[in-house]
Amino acid sequence: MNVNPEAPVSRIRLRHPSPPKIFQERHGKPRRGREKGAAGWLGRARNLFWSWWIWIAAALVLETLDHQGWAVACASVGFFCYLVAPREHIPVYGLESSQSVDSSEFLANVTGACGVPVVQGNRLSVLNNGDEFYPAMLQAISNARHTITMEAYIYWKGEIGLRFANALAAKRRAGIEVKLLLDAMGSASIGKEILKVLKDGGCDVVWFNPLRLRTIGQYNNRTHRKSLIVDGRIAFTGGAGIADHWKGNATDPRHWRDIQVSYEGPAALGLQTGFAQNWLNITGELIVGDGYFPVCPKMGNIGVQTILSTPNSGSSAIRIMYYLSIVSARERIFISNPYFIPDDSAVEILIEARNRGVDVKVMVAGIYNDMRVSRYSSIHLYGKLLKAGIEIYEYNRTMLHQKTMVVDSVWSTVGTTNFDNRSFALNEESNISVHDRGLAKQLEDIFFKDLKDCQQVQLASWSTRGWKTRLLGAVCVFIKQQT
Repeated sequence: MNVNPEAPVSRIRLRHPSPPKIFQERHGKPRRGREKGAAGWLGRARNLFWSWWIWIAAALVLETLDHQGWAVACASVGFFCYLVAPREHIPVYGLESSQSVDSSEFLANVTGACGVPVVQGNRLSVLNNGDEFYPAMLQAISNARHTITMEAYIYWKGEIGLRFANALAAKRRAGIEVKLLLDAMGSASIGKEILKVLKDGGCDVVWFNPLRLRTIGQYNNRTHRKSLIVDGRIAFTGGAGIADHWKGNATDPRHWRDIQVSYEGPAALGLQTGFAQNWLNITGELIVGDGYFPVCPKMGNIGVQTILSTPNSGSSAIRIMYYLSIVSARERIFISNPYFIPDDSAVEILIEARNRGVDVKVMVAGIYNDMRVSRYSSIHLYGKLLKAGIEIYEYNRTMLHQKTMVVDSVWSTVGTTNFDNRSFALNEESNISVHDRGLAKQLEDIFFKDLKDCQQVQLASWSTRGWKTRLLGAVCVFIKQQT
């Protein structure tokens, strides 16, 4: 196929004894395993370019040489790099193939490494496209008896946004607590009409990380979560926000392809915890009580692991889950993600999985793509994966937006996380993971149904892509992997 991104102080120093030699040997680089994704000269150059201290040092030198204009320019670039630079600790050691995902050892590893237990006793449904998930969400709001909380990256003006606003306002007037945490950048186009309906109805609407001088260092941290929790018992999450382009059934380019999951039971408290922590961080209000955190009986037989990622933790729990799943795969890995921009470690472990006989298929957004930077970045990174025999498919019916992965027909994850550095290192994200063959089979069936609307990327056509795609791809990867 032809890859076409253009289509539609002085301190007293005390002398300490030298550490033992064995500590010196192990300090910094552990012995266990080989480093994954070791940066080459180009990667080191990219990292150096984005190092804020290089630019500040250059500004100081230029200032001493009386080049004030250039000094100010370099200082500004340095300040920008400081603001946008991810501060995540990415795993590069310990990514070895050990236990399979179909083992109790894998579950123990992913639970311990991510710091999140698997909560049993839930009922779970997969909801395809707006025709399924919006009615289910609105019905849950209508049935609310105590509390409704929503955390959203995208809440835009339009018909569906107004329907949700009216439903939420009606429940608040009926005495139900309604709290919305909206991202100040992603939901900036919510519109005055919807805000008026929500506020006149008495709903608590709070903006996540609005641009303020005192918090400018946090502005690159966005909440990319899409969570709706009703009575602390029913939870929804997935790829979709509240906007008209998610309506319908993905029948044309104006209606996006996406997946949400709803689950009822004790595991709903996981998403509620994520909302409560961010609400506390932004407002200073601690939300507690049975309406938010009830003692919930078992509603089904599904165990759910709710993984919350935040840059404040220093490492992405969701990235860790993805990487552990990939290195533990034995038979197949099916990834569906619109913005697929793997870092060097991810590329290496995906190739290693293929080399040990794992069938690796990746489905990405194709010609209908709302993020050209991501589109060009993905294309630029196809090469190594294709050469290793990994199959890449571009979904060309409309904008593909779901974020799912199924491993060995037993381990599944669905959520808000894109397979890129912004989601892993800079955003607030949420994914649920489930160890269940029934759900895995359902998601695999959806994956293969969507393949009918895809075009497979061939190595030959990728290798002969035009100079513009090559140049823009290199530039976009340079930018996207650092911000």
